[in-house]
Amino acid sequence: MKNAIIFHGTGCNPDSYWQPYLKRELEKVGFEVSIPALPNPNRPDIAEWLPIALKENYSAETVLVGHSAGCPLVLSVLENLKNPVKQAILVAGYARLKDPKYPEKILQDQYDWDKIRKNVDEIIFINSDNDPWGCDDVEGRYMFDQLGGTQIILHGEGHMGSTKYNQSYEEFPLLVKLIA
Repeated sequence: MKNAIIFHGTGCNPDSYWQPYLKRELEKVGFEVSIPALPNPNRPDIAEWLPIALKENYSAETVLVGHSAGCPLVLSVLENLKNPVKQAILVAGYARLKDPKYPEKILQDQYDWDKIRKNVDEIIFINSDNDPWGCDDVEGRYMFDQLGGTQIILHGEGHMGSTKYNQSYEEFPLLVKLIA
């Protein structure tokens, strides 16, 4: 059965921004959708988030979607799978420390890019050219250069969901088109 797993970002939960919209739209076309509530969302830590993420059901028909800090989590999940999934979409994602003064426990020290690439049939990076958190098109290009796939650069769309920057981003039709 087709399934999608959506991982929220820092300061978020399963009801944040476009995640409920994406869940509803994918369920309409026959997907089983999970949006796990990850602990301590204001301080994402791969040591806490990864064990929860790995409890999800993964198959050759699985689609993974991550937003912001959910994207390094998706990379870590892909690195740890035994069998490949169908698709991964990283929205406003990043894989490197944005500011050396502020370590981020959601990031791994390094990634096994070859293993990640082998564990996903298709990978898509969606970043904006003006992301205020540094999860911009440059960071998307960095991941694209490591993994290939498709890079989509949106112009003027910020973080595609941010309370601080008043981006409610309640719908995201592009994601539905890319998945369904």
